Amino acid sequence: MRRYDFRFLRRYALKESDMPTYHVEMMEGRTVEQKRKLVEEITRVSVEVLGGSPESVDILITDVKRENWATGGKLWLERS
Repeated sequence: MRRYDFRFLRRYALKESDMPTYHVEMMEGRTVEQKRKLVEEITRVSVEVLGGSPESVDILITDVKRENWATGGKLWLERS
């Protein structure tokens, strides 16, 4: 992820109850360690940009089977 200087946004910091919930949908196959790193980075950037605390950032990860994901009219299961 790229790092940005969002310090100027701190004056617009939200209340803890206003912190986001992220929904991440991705094809299955990632390891627990990859998911752990992903949620750590999403949380870090959210706190950096929006303020608040890491404990107030919720992230839901949904693993989708290739047979249940299509792009351009083709299931990913059928792609080589």
